Amino acid sequence: MMKFRTLSIAVAAALALCSPLMAESTQSLHVNIAAQSLSSALGEFAKQAKLQLIVDSKLLEGKKAPTLQGDMSLKEALSKLLKGTGLEATIQGDVMVIKPQNDAEVALDAITISAAQATTEGTGSYTTGSTNTATKLNLSLRDTPQSVVVVTHQQIEDQNLESFADVVNSIAGFNAPVWDTDRTYITMRGFEVDYYQIDGMPTYYGGNVQQDLVMYDRVEVVRGANGLMSGAGEPAASINFMRKHATSKEATGSVTAKAGSWDNYRGTVDVQSGVNESGSVRARVVVSKEDKDSFVDFYHKDTEAFYGIVDADIGDNTLFYAGVSYQNNSADGSSWGGVPAWFSDGTRTDFGASASFTPKWTYWETETKTIFTGVEHTFANDVKLKANYTHLEFESDSKLALSGYYEFPDRTTGLGLNSVYAGKYQTENKQDTIDIYTSIPLEVGGLKHEILVGLAYNQEDSITHTSDPLSSVSTQSVYNWNGNIPEPDWSDFYKTEDTVTKQLGAYLATRIALREDLKLILGSRVSNWEYENKLSDYSYEHDHVITPYAGVVYDLDEAHSIYVSYTDIFKPQDYRDKSGNYLDPKEGASYEAGIKGEYFGGKLNAALAVFRMEQDNVAEADGANFVPGTTTQAYYGAAGVVSKGYEIDFSGSITPEWSVSAGWVQFSAKDAENVDVTTTHPRKEAKLGTTYKMGQLTLGTVLSWQSKFYESTNDSLGNAVDLTQDAVFLVDVMAKYQITKALSAQLNVENLFDKEYYSNIDYSTQVIYGDPRTVTLTMKYTF
Repeated sequence: MMKFRTLSIAVAAALALCSPLMAESTQSLHVNIAAQSLSSALGEFAKQAKLQLIVDSKLLEGKKAPTLQGDMSLKEALSKLLKGTGLEATIQGDVMVIKPQNDAEVALDAITISAAQATTEGTGSYTTGSTNTATKLNLSLRDTPQSVVVVTHQQIEDQNLESFADVVNSIAGFNAPVWDTDRTYITMRGFEVDYYQIDGMPTYYGGNVQQDLVMYDRVEVVRGANGLMSGAGEPAASINFMRKHATSKEATGSVTAKAGSWDNYRGTVDVQSGVNESGSVRARVVVSKEDKDSFVDFYHKDTEAFYGIVDADIGDNTLFYAGVSYQNNSADGSSWGGVPAWFSDGTRTDFGASASFTPKWTYWETETKTIFTGVEHTFANDVKLKANYTHLEFESDSKLALSGYYEFPDRTTGLGLNSVYAGKYQTENKQDTIDIYTSIPLEVGGLKHEILVGLAYNQEDSITHTSDPLSSVSTQSVYNWNGNIPEPDWSDFYKTEDTVTKQLGAYLATRIALREDLKLILGSRVSNWEYENKLSDYSYEHDHVITPYAGVVYDLDEAHSIYVSYTDIFKPQDYRDKSGNYLDPKEGASYEAGIKGEYFGGKLNAALAVFRMEQDNVAEADGANFVPGTTTQAYYGAAGVVSKGYEIDFSGSITPEWSVSAGWVQFSAKDAENVDVTTTHPRKEAKLGTTYKMGQLTLGTVLSWQSKFYESTNDSLGNAVDLTQDAVFLVDVMAKYQITKALSAQLNVENLFDKEYYSNIDYSTQVIYGDPRTVTLTMKYTF
């Protein structure tokens, strides 16, 4: 929707630029704008006047605006704001264009949209004008009655974020420890993240998904349950990757080269251009290649990514787009699990981050291919219809070995990891997703409302083949482990998984203005969910599962709003009761209340949220009861985890030179017996990312702190202990120098003080270390 809005604005701007006179300039409004930079003042004025603002940001640099208060016409207000600046305004419909006086032509490729904009590329901002991940309604962060965080394109560049794990680790509250060299386990508010979205369309997440960010403009995150848009899943969070589009009619692009620690080399080319003379058809291609070793012994990884998209304006009211993406990850020396936490005598180990007790013949290769297409059409009265389709194929081929699980080496000899669990796995996963919806704006009683109705279908087919070693795998002393371990012979592959999961959902979302300052957001989804296991010849389904959504937003003043909301999600489960019936799905409910602020014309957003999350109907073993006619344990639905806490977020620009993204999260999570759960994830976390621009030089830092976490387990002597990681404070720094208008050099240093710590202790007797100090130099040329 936002992309079509962008194109519509561009068309309106072109019409507006044809006339030096302001239309609708006699409209009167009450204006209240403090003295500030002209950029901020125009943003605030556009918001108060309910106009879209189009301006080349370079025209506003260094210019100031006076205090403006009182009732006046648009023409009078703009005349006062722009007095002495050499600029003038043109208004056509709801679009306001700022341009040099007597300049009838302004190159649209030099113009940026700075009000109610979702796309973040090219804005230099740490925030965005709107998101739609929560309800598909295009709402500002302040008007969305849930905790929302957006990682913008500028943050991705400044913080050297390259992957799925990098993004979630940059957001306060996410816990994303690696399971090994190639998998990441993600939680939020004490619950597992088991799906993600691409352009709002849900996709299964299995831990080994490593999305390369070169394909995406930004990542939108909604904390808590988001079943209205996603259907089935855990109530943790919704992570929505928003694709790049071809937005320029002229040939533009960039070439980026990176070199970093452990022979990490990466190159990216990103180009786009109009295809025809008018620019109504545009194309974009992104190609990336990475070749890197690692601080982990024996590990090497190559990554290739390709992304292509064509955007076409079909008349003034229709946008069609289609694209493909491809990503291949090829890793050698892949670890599976961690390293022992104890020696056999009960003393703690200290192997360091580089240790890997895996054979050199291990590997893990993944390949992801996607085709997607969509159409957006605007009818009369701004009624919009959107249809999207995505086909995704994921293939994984791995040969893995887990050494010494629940075994402990001798402190003197280093021997003792006697068993190796090895396997070869080939997985094929295909997903097809269709999403069609329409949004209808209404005006009743002088107030604006919106109704959105949609239908979504998703099917996932997953097949896995396994091969077992025909002999045991030898091991070495942990003190001289070189990975040169003979590879065993393998059995023929046999099928261990063949499943089909289907989900059909109809959803409704409404935004009702009870008053100008009071909005009610209501929604509901009805889902049919079906699962078939072809190997065991059984299936089960859940029909007409209702997922409600409710939120209220009240504007305290022009900068602040308070809200309350209730959201819901369901998760099917493969358990049966003593009567032989499958249990109803788990239910995850989120209750949330908060206050949000929007400052400097929307350039800085702040939020405080308190939440309570409840999971019900969780499977519990039903004593000595079995499923009739089987020896399978019977289960019943019981109360589950309750998570509660609060979150604070800041994002955006404090001044044109100073950007900030900060967050604090604190929560507790307990089961029905009031026992702490997911204790391996910190209960408190703070993050502060900030940059300051001084002419051609930009300096930045990311400060991260998390509280201690632990796993209750047994040491090598059988003693009950807590395997603990104390609180960790990490510092990243960045320096960027704009050598010329087109060429920049950027240096990122992560974990500046080379802090050694555990990032994962979920394996009970094994640990995984966090990344040591990493240095990356980036050269970027833009044309």
